[in-house]
Amino acid sequence: MAKRTAHIGLSLGADICWPICYEGLLDQLALDIKQGRDQVDVNCERVTIEPFNLEQPVKYDVVIDRLTHWYGVSREWIKKAIVLNDLYVYNNPWSLQSNEKHTSYAAMLRLGLSVPETWMLPPKAYENQDDLEVTLQKYARMFSLDEIGDRIGYPFFMKPYHGGGWKGVSKIDNAGDLHKAYNESGTELMNLQKAVLPHEHFVRCVGLGPQFRIVNYDPGAPLHDRYRMEQGFLSAEHEEELIDIGLTINSFFGWDFNSAESLLQDGTWHPIDFANACPDSQVTSLHYHFPWLIKANLRWSIFCAVTDRKMRKNMDWDPFIKIADSDRSQAEKLKAYAAIGNKRFETEKFREFCRKNLGHLDELAYDFFGSDIMRDAIHQKVSSLFPAHEIDEFTELFWTRIQDWREREGQHGDKDFQ
Repeated sequence: MAKRTAHIGLSLGADICWPICYEGLLDQLALDIKQGRDQVDVNCERVTIEPFNLEQPVKYDVVIDRLTHWYGVSREWIKKAIVLNDLYVYNNPWSLQSNEKHTSYAAMLRLGLSVPETWMLPPKAYENQDDLEVTLQKYARMFSLDEIGDRIGYPFFMKPYHGGGWKGVSKIDNAGDLHKAYNESGTELMNLQKAVLPHEHFVRCVGLGPQFRIVNYDPGAPLHDRYRMEQGFLSAEHEEELIDIGLTINSFFGWDFNSAESLLQDGTWHPIDFANACPDSQVTSLHYHFPWLIKANLRWSIFCAVTDRKMRKNMDWDPFIKIADSDRSQAEKLKAYAAIGNKRFETEKFREFCRKNLGHLDELAYDFFGSDIMRDAIHQKVSSLFPAHEIDEFTELFWTRIQDWREREGQHGDKDFQ
């Protein structure tokens, strides 16, 4: 029997609270897992940014990446490490680089999901480029914003095609709003998307591997109140459908960690924003749901590292398209898409691994999230975001919400792993 260490790297940006909790709980787990003929312990460290030789070895089995979507050096190191060193990373960096929100809308429309009517506009302004003026003079057709607005029907939303954490998003109620927002959009490519109003529910479904958390979401609230705390507000059927949508999107694009926003109207879920493959992981926004995220992150990363899970480097969309082109009902198609997702995420193997090797996580997490380490992690994050006179108030608010989680959910553990 060989002894080996599975190495997990954290590729971090401005993250403060969740790495403290992830590292603290991983240390307390004190893992010594029998995997095949090996006895495996698990180590975690933070990945540094520095020059690198393309042929230098990589020590990590798994990297939890928080930089690929915006920081080039880390993205290119990760890409080379996948190709040359068989590193497993969440999420697939080529998919993140090429599949922005606009592409995700098109892809899910192709699979038959009820994405609201969506348009793309040419940019209002242009940066100088060779041949641009000639190209536009020859091929750019004049268009009427008013006519497009009337065809979509008010209200709708204007937002950058690549996303950006609510930046540049405008609710368009009339032609005046449309002209103003377009005039202010500059060189951005913008999508126009029909509003789903009225709607019965607005949810965020956060997925990490084959684990999902459905959250009642209020986009109009302050950031610390957007993730609502109530559970069981949907029927079991609606929850199952949202999870199937999440499995479909995440497995289609190769995203281990992603969130999908959907609106329920007249019994139909309308996905409106689901290319969020670096979801908010901070206690200052997730609060009550933060312990779920840490536990889900630990389970998935440990499973991937210890079992030497292989990175799917190519998207392989054909199995989904084949189902989309079949004569099945849309409900049957969604179930078939989700089955592909469960296969690609090895859901049953993952759950069995967790039941066998991580059964002590729930009890450790219950104690940890009531500890001084947790309270200090909250304080550190709050101190980085809030003015001095609000630090104590909001530290107490988020601490109280996590204690609410301990009281309502933490004592019972997660049913999928019992």
